[in-house]
Amino acid sequence: MENKENNIETNTNLNSPLGVRGKLEKNIETNTNSNSPLGARGSLGARGSSVLKYLLRKEFKQILRNAVLPKMIFVFPFMVLMVFPWAASYEIKNLNLSVIDNDHSTYSQQLTQKIISSNYFKLTDVSPNYTQALKSIERKESDIILEIPANFEKDLVNRQGAKVMISANAVNGMKGGIGMTYLSSILADFNVGITQRLLPNTVAINAVPTIQLDTQYRFNPHLNYRVFMVPALMVMILTLLCGFLPAVSIVFEKELGTMEQINVSPVPKATFILAKLIPFWLIGFIVISIGFIIAWAVYGLIPAGYFSTIYLFAAIYILTVSGLGLVISNYAQTLQQAMFVVFFFMLVFIMLSGLYTPIDSMPEWAKWIAAFNPLKHFMFVMRSVYLKGSNPIQLLNELIALIGFALFFNTWAVLSYRKKN
Repeated sequence: MENKENNIETNTNLNSPLGVRGKLEKNIETNTNSNSPLGARGSLGARGSSVLKYLLRKEFKQILRNAVLPKMIFVFPFMVLMVFPWAASYEIKNLNLSVIDNDHSTYSQQLTQKIISSNYFKLTDVSPNYTQALKSIERKESDIILEIPANFEKDLVNRQGAKVMISANAVNGMKGGIGMTYLSSILADFNVGITQRLLPNTVAINAVPTIQLDTQYRFNPHLNYRVFMVPALMVMILTLLCGFLPAVSIVFEKELGTMEQINVSPVPKATFILAKLIPFWLIGFIVISIGFIIAWAVYGLIPAGYFSTIYLFAAIYILTVSGLGLVISNYAQTLQQAMFVVFFFMLVFIMLSGLYTPIDSMPEWAKWIAAFNPLKHFMFVMRSVYLKGSNPIQLLNELIALIGFALFFNTWAVLSYRKKN
């Protein structure tokens, strides 16, 4: 009877999770002929390598079983690089113009026609007075008002000079300022044409000295804004897919309970972190290669420098943002927490990266914060290699900064990861 009770107690202990765990740990220590990577004897390096190989196989299988992630690797870069360079642009065109022509002369009509033919303005309103034109701005039918005074042509012919009024809707200050600049440039060109027409050639040459400008636009001769945006958008794609996606996916594993099995196993912390980094590191190379193909096929963009320079910096940058994602996952307990923290960092990184606004235009305190932004450094590298053909020696400061970020975040990820005993 006593032996039977002992057998029941032994079976109960083995069927419980703690009993199974104790049995597994005992097998790991004593069984030298086990085929399991965790139970293999030999050197510490060989054992660590087999464990890493086992974990990597598990990570890749998990990625391939995911219904969304493999599709995002190919669809997300295509959608971002096909849509955003056209939508996210500072090239302001098709400004709505309201004209108040109080002269109704040949010169006033020529001026209006010259403005419309510039392809920057659309004539959407012709008002008899300023009050009516202002109402068109309030109804969002016009962006800029041009008022031509009476006796406009007469004053020009009599060489008395003429004044026109430009009134811009400055709710969007950048749009209003650029529209004002466009319109002022057209008026200045119209003024030069009228001057050459009214004054004799000798008088125009001797009495009206001019400065001839020879302009050159280096690195972007056609002032194509998409050339400036596409390399930066590649950095954004890498940040989202290889930086913040690991954080969300690991926290999702916590909620499912699969992370608990790793936490109670004798896997070293550094090996676990490395197994999480390598798959997204390889995914990053695939994503940026897809970006190169789309940039060449759609926009005709080829780096002025070497692809090897970009791949070198991309390898370090992917480790940096992946390490940051792992740090977030170590502290976040729920998917909602991880999403909120990711959104916070993403917003700060974008606004202080130079994607839309130049870093040099920011106040000094913002420049200091931007100096600790990995996104800013790699975005500068991508634009420099694509447009200027820079090499790693010329980008040495960015190289040192990214290496420092990679060491800092990955060390933090290893130290902050807590295994359960």
